Amino acid sequence: MNPNRQDPAKPWILIAVIAVQALCAAVFLGDMIADLSGMEAAEAEQGEGPHAYIEGLAALALAAAIVIETRILMWLLRRKAHLEESLTSAQAAVQEVIDAEFAVWGLTPAELDVATFLVKGLSTAEIAAMRGSAEGTIKAQLNAIYRKSGTANRAELMSLLIDTMMGQRQADRREVAAARPA
Repeated sequence: MNPNRQDPAKPWILIAVIAVQALCAAVFLGDMIADLSGMEAAEAEQGEGPHAYIEGLAALALAAAIVIETRILMWLLRRKAHLEESLTSAQAAVQEVIDAEFAVWGLTPAELDVATFLVKGLSTAEIAAMRGSAEGTIKAQLNAIYRKSGTANRAELMSLLIDTMMGQRQADRREVAAARPA
């Protein structure tokens, strides 16, 4: 299941529950008013008087629940909108960082396309199919990307991009590699 896919039915479920509660509250209030107005005097004479007050309390409790649930629903919908806006901003910021890094590397348009597919997690075969190129061509472009970025493979390139996004860009990868014991 796609985590980005929205389920439009969720707020409507809560709205439906609130509507049912409102209907129940109206029934209780109507019955209570009928009891207190004497329309059901026979029941009142048989000791059913407290029944009307219990119905009134139930109606008030339902009305309070409706108000609280409506406020919670509105808060949740505002929160969801805020989170979606924040996610969109974060996605744009990530894309800006990646684009800036690609520009620093001086990628050709074809290499830029391949690098974009690489960041999205596509395999060499998938990139070749998407671009309508041979796998050998894609491998050559990947090697050029690795050389220009100072990385040796896909994992190092992704690590470099993640470090850059986190503001922890390491020194030149070649310096790090040279510092490793042989």
